[in-house]
Amino acid sequence: MNIKYTVKDVYTVKDVACSIEAFAPLSRQEKWDNCGLQTGSFSAPVTSVLLGLDCTPELVDEAVAVGADLIVTHHPLIFGGLKRVTPDDPVGLAIIKAVRSGISIYSAHTSADKVIGGVSGAMAQRLSLRNVRVLDPEQDGQGLGAVGDLPSAVTAAEAVEMVKRAFNLKSVRTSRPIEGMISRVALCGGSGSSLIPQAIDSGAQLYLCGDISYHHFFTSGDFMLMDVGHYESEIDIVNILFSLIKKNFPTFAVRITENIYSNPIFYF
Repeated sequence: MNIKYTVKDVYTVKDVACSIEAFAPLSRQEKWDNCGLQTGSFSAPVTSVLLGLDCTPELVDEAVAVGADLIVTHHPLIFGGLKRVTPDDPVGLAIIKAVRSGISIYSAHTSADKVIGGVSGAMAQRLSLRNVRVLDPEQDGQGLGAVGDLPSAVTAAEAVEMVKRAFNLKSVRTSRPIEGMISRVALCGGSGSSLIPQAIDSGAQLYLCGDISYHHFFTSGDFMLMDVGHYESEIDIVNILFSLIKKNFPTFAVRITENIYSNPIFYF
């Protein structure tokens, strides 16, 4: 769904928010989530937007340096109730820098997870899945995760190499490799352990997500889990939001952060 805007001299944070919410409505977000405006004002004018996965203090510094009025991220800057805002932690420091510089921050998290053209749909595209549908649909047909069929069946060893290539991974964590062929794959960006039962019920032989805990790796003989990483499974949403804003506001200076790798997990 695209919103058509009449050309005007000044666009606001509200205009950009409406364009994002036409794609990823706030009503879809999980109850525990905090999508939407994080800092700033809906009435603030916007001429330049900077996008990233996480709103770090460094991202705010970059926004100041390039003259961005608005930061758009996937992960919300503010998740739970804040008891204090100080420069001693990254969230407080980012808030202070944004407010001081007059920069608004907007986040589309589970609202963008629960549309098939969002996070999980992008994962499915990386694997060229066919017949893709929502893994855990709600009443309106949208929901978390995706499931689809591979162009051709592969062995577990072939699936590991295929996923590593598709997601640019040096390594991947998996459960015990299954002996049969893999033809159907379920996916969920970010922390997806809660959808393991749905992945099994979908008929998938392989389920990809992030943040899988130790005990979840004890699987049955015909089902395999693969942890591709939280950051790695969600990063495509930045390009999706970039394209959306650029299309609706072609006169904007829309940028993706030069320091896109905000993954807090280090691999050695």
